[in-house]
Amino acid sequence: MTINKNKNADKLTISIEGRLDTSTAPDLEKEIKTSLEGITELTFDFSALEYISSAGLRVLLTAQKQMTKQGSMTVTGSSDDILEIFEVTGFSDILTIK
Repeated sequence: MTINKNKNADKLTISIEGRLDTSTAPDLEKEIKTSLEGITELTFDFSALEYISSAGLRVLLTAQKQMTKQGSMTVTGSSDDILEIFEVTGFSDILTIK
């Protein structure tokens, strides 16, 4: 998994490439924890994300809870497979997906 961050003032975009699973979720969690201070608009770009497991979903849920307190969070670029995972798990009701 590759994590790319692009910060512009109080806006942060995190792009993920590869698989977000049990072995890579802790890396993303660490990146998020150290990057959200002062951020009011967080965007996850999943256009290069191949797979997300329950561990990855947990990281997204944690980020969503944090951003609810300080701004907004959006998920963009999800493939049909990723969107189906969001639908089946109910995350499509929790996350703002564009």
